[in-house]
Amino acid sequence: MTRLYQGAAAVIAEVEKAVVGKKDVIEKIMTAIVAGGHILIEDTPGVGKTTMAMAFSKAMGIKEKRVQFTPDVMPADLTGFSMFQKETGQFVYQPGALMCNLFLADEINRTSPKTQSALLEVMEERHVTVDGVTRETGRPFIVIATENPEGSAGTQLLPESQLDRFMICVRMGYPTVEEEIEILKRRRSRNPIDEVDTIMNAEFLLMMQKEVSEVYMHDVVYDYIARLAKETREQELLTAGLSPRGTVALAAMSRARAWMQGRDYVLPEDVEEEFACVALHRIRLNTKAKVGHVQPEDVLKQILGQVTKPNARKKS
Repeated sequence: MTRLYQGAAAVIAEVEKAVVGKKDVIEKIMTAIVAGGHILIEDTPGVGKTTMAMAFSKAMGIKEKRVQFTPDVMPADLTGFSMFQKETGQFVYQPGALMCNLFLADEINRTSPKTQSALLEVMEERHVTVDGVTRETGRPFIVIATENPEGSAGTQLLPESQLDRFMICVRMGYPTVEEEIEILKRRRSRNPIDEVDTIMNAEFLLMMQKEVSEVYMHDVVYDYIARLAKETREQELLTAGLSPRGTVALAAMSRARAWMQGRDYVLPEDVEEEFACVALHRIRLNTKAKVGHVQPEDVLKQILGQVTKPNARKKS
């Protein structure tokens, strides 16, 4: 376990060469990666979302494809298509961008709903179907998508079915003055991505994900997750709460956090720590909450305060 954990810590260190002052976000993304989930990075343009995604891609040394999502991107660009070859008299499959290990979807909410829907199958099942033939993507397969805030020019809302397929949603935020000075210095003569070294490969990442999946979770922690999910569905300020897929994601993130902390068992504190990033993009505020200028983060904090946290300090 120590060797594998050290690999995760090394990836984080490499990404920090390119991304200044966002260690908490970097750790969340690494946690989701070892949990086997997809990541949505939402924030204003220019804060380093794409740099973050590219740094992870380079550090992990896995086959990656990047697509800049614009209105003219078609579903076939992602899933691939069949082309007729006169020489053989047969249709031959031409792989799309999704046939990789790490798919970087840049500004995913700038493309059409039809193209967005092309991601639904592959994000859930890790394969694509073209002309009735199903083809597997690489293993592992991870989507890191960047998204501009709701209401930004040229953007369209992601459907709830697609949002629910992202394990977590994180926000970068603006840098502090000190961090911005460091960004300016690093950008003076080089691209920070060039400083990132490749320190692992796909096989190593698969071993990490397997070990994370085996982290022990007591029944009281399962119960805690289920009660948190139930509370989101009954909260008076929400029209939509955590889906069953969301509770599975919360369990996976909790295991991954425990593993990242060097433990082979999950504590309620792991669930508490990962609850917001798993639930934030899945809940929907009702009219009462919007009129009252209530923030989703405030509702999630309220839910954590209302649900009794079990006292389970060790594996039993």
